[in-house]
Amino acid sequence: MLPFLKLIARRLMAIPITLLVVTLLLYGVAMLAPLEIRAKLYWPPGASEQWMSLNSEDEVRLLNERIIREYGLDDPFPVQYVRWLAKLLRGDWGSSFVVNDVLQALLQRTPATAELTLYSVLLLIPLGLFSGVMAGWRRNRLPDHGFRFLAFIATSVPPFILALLLLAVFYVVLKWFPPGRFGMSTRLLVTSTTSDYKTYTGLVTIDGLLNGQLDVTLDALRHLALPVLTLGMAHWATLGRVTRAAMVEELGQQYITAALGRGLTQRAVLWRHAFRNAILPGLSSSGVAVAALVTGVFVVESIFDFDGISQLMVIAVSQTDLPLTLGIAVYSVLIVLPLMFVLDVLQGVVDPRLREGGA
Repeated sequence: MLPFLKLIARRLMAIPITLLVVTLLLYGVAMLAPLEIRAKLYWPPGASEQWMSLNSEDEVRLLNERIIREYGLDDPFPVQYVRWLAKLLRGDWGSSFVVNDVLQALLQRTPATAELTLYSVLLLIPLGLFSGVMAGWRRNRLPDHGFRFLAFIATSVPPFILALLLLAVFYVVLKWFPPGRFGMSTRLLVTSTTSDYKTYTGLVTIDGLLNGQLDVTLDALRHLALPVLTLGMAHWATLGRVTRAAMVEELGQQYITAALGRGLTQRAVLWRHAFRNAILPGLSSSGVAVAALVTGVFVVESIFDFDGISQLMVIAVSQTDLPLTLGIAVYSVLIVLPLMFVLDVLQGVVDPRLREGGA
């Protein structure tokens, strides 16, 4: 038990170190921007309105010079980085042209992105592990051929192309799964200030159940179907392929032959012996898949008109909004690191070498 606790402690210690390195690199890239653009990182809430009210370029220049002088933007890089990091830790992520408070704007749109990511992960990991194990167990048979064909398609078609194809078939033609986060009636209920509907978690599928509104949950799941499928398909194929290869390798080991020779059933050999060893490489690759999933969710949100963080990202890139861009980058890292920690701990639970303090 003690080595496992040491593993958890090491993973926890790695989180702030990783965050420190990533933020250091992010601010290093931001330092390449002109002083006038970096000055926006230190605008107080409401400064965008103040900037819009300026009547001449001289007034804009004087405002930027005051901010540069007041916050020492001509100081050495380490001094500026520590000052900016301290602002982040205090919850002051700056203001921008679009939003008065970057952190508050991100938090308001987090539930939509979190809901889409959560259901994609719940689909990706179990389905990828199960399909990979079954394909490896039935190697060169019909289930294996079917899995390899679907995995080839999933990894060959870009997510935005797959999204457009799914919309064309299941929305335009069949009218089954519309875009957006929920329908008009659900939107009126959820956003109304006069209804009895209460927001507990921000996740519509869960809040609908907590409010006793099953129709709200079903409507949200209906709108989640296509974006979840789009987001998880490529990562499902990668995870399944890794698991299949590990399964094929395990089935060739001598302990499998010995287990079958002792009279164990094929089901017992599959799930009690081969499966536990075959999922270890899959869990390792799932960490990379989840990280890619979080960064890829923004593209899927934009295509399916999901009211998430992607809207802020589009605005930040199109308008060269440095505070918002840096805020989204740091926020993405803060989402990925806890997910990676959970997967590392799960690996330690499954792999006895990690529980015993191995590398």
